[in-house]
Amino acid sequence: MDSKSVISIVLGGGAGSRLYPLTASRSKPAVPIAGKYRLVDIPISNCINSSINRIWVLTQFNSASLNKHIKNTYQFSMFSKGFVDILAAEQTPDNSGWFQGTADAVRQSLRHINSYDFEYVLILSGDQLYQMDFEEMIDNHASSGADISIATIPVVSREAPEFGILKANEDNVITSFIEKPSAELLPEWTSDTGEEMIAKGRNYLASMGIYIFNRKLLFDLLEVEKKDATDFGKEIIPTSIEKYKVISYQYDGYWTDIGNIYSFFEANLALTLDLPPFNLFDNQKIVYSRARMLPPAKISGTTLEKTIIAEGSIINASRIENSVIGVRSRIGHGSTIVSCYIMGNDYYETITEIANNKQKGIPQSGIGDRCYIKNTIVDKNCRIGNDVRINGGDHLDNSDHALYTVKDGIVVIKKSAIIPDGYII
Repeated sequence: MDSKSVISIVLGGGAGSRLYPLTASRSKPAVPIAGKYRLVDIPISNCINSSINRIWVLTQFNSASLNKHIKNTYQFSMFSKGFVDILAAEQTPDNSGWFQGTADAVRQSLRHINSYDFEYVLILSGDQLYQMDFEEMIDNHASSGADISIATIPVVSREAPEFGILKANEDNVITSFIEKPSAELLPEWTSDTGEEMIAKGRNYLASMGIYIFNRKLLFDLLEVEKKDATDFGKEIIPTSIEKYKVISYQYDGYWTDIGNIYSFFEANLALTLDLPPFNLFDNQKIVYSRARMLPPAKISGTTLEKTIIAEGSIINASRIENSVIGVRSRIGHGSTIVSCYIMGNDYYETITEIANNKQKGIPQSGIGDRCYIKNTIVDKNCRIGNDVRINGGDHLDNSDHALYTVKDGIVVIKKSAIIPDGYII
């Protein structure tokens, strides 16, 4: 693959309502993951690791923090032609509306990318967790003479109704496609996914929402043939299968779509396993992010079990297990944290600020003394007082409160929430 032949477009996502309240003040790709990264770092890092260094990120909803993160993070050498640039939704004389879907977002951006030299456009989602070599996919696309390639992943019957499911022939040419099939239709959509995948019950080929288009075809589809289509999965892909050579590129590694609070929570806690499905400790598949000049974490008197702790944290808890602790986290004496994602803080409080807040009855930033917190996501810059007990689980009904939200038994403490001493959830 010649890196000069490819440009990449990362879709910044819509409103991300299923990830609320994490998306109340930020876009989905800007949501912090793994204690120190943002979701958008994953597709951008996969591109950089695949020698693709011309990347646009399309943004629209709550985009300020995402724009700031990209501006502060991805700066290439002045001797390189690489870039990661924001393309924000904008009003123009011939288009006064917002992005109406994935295809419409790319259509409105074509005039910005038209002057660049490239053969292929790699279109990615900004809210997925995976490590993939795009060079292999692009080489496969070129050698097979494809017009469009779709990255696919084998899934089990329980997951299949959540995805676009397709069937391909022995040459991996896609012959049919259905968007989010109902359970009764599934028996007609099984595929030969290989012995290993079939043994795991992964009999259905799901679209990962990762596409390669030949340049001319993308422009023709979006500007001429399908100029009113708004979505790739629902409109562009199904009709293109009948007319063009659309190839399935099967990926058998770890991939998860961060579609809701439960999948987000599970994906983060899975990073604490002895052999995590997503490997942060890989010399070749580096996850890039903003380089913060933070001190190392300081831990005193704490029993740690299967826990990731980001830099800049000050931990005095009695026990932390199966948890991800984000940058600049502070956890007080005698506290127990079980199966939690603590996102951390954007700044440190000074001694003076702590004293002034104490006089006003406002807890320190972070988590206080003698707290018990389980099955919880604590968003950035929260203040949790002493003797607070938060016990997430299936016994809690879904609900939304001023300070927190409960979804699928997971308690999400909202960004910058102040939880007073002795509070119980």
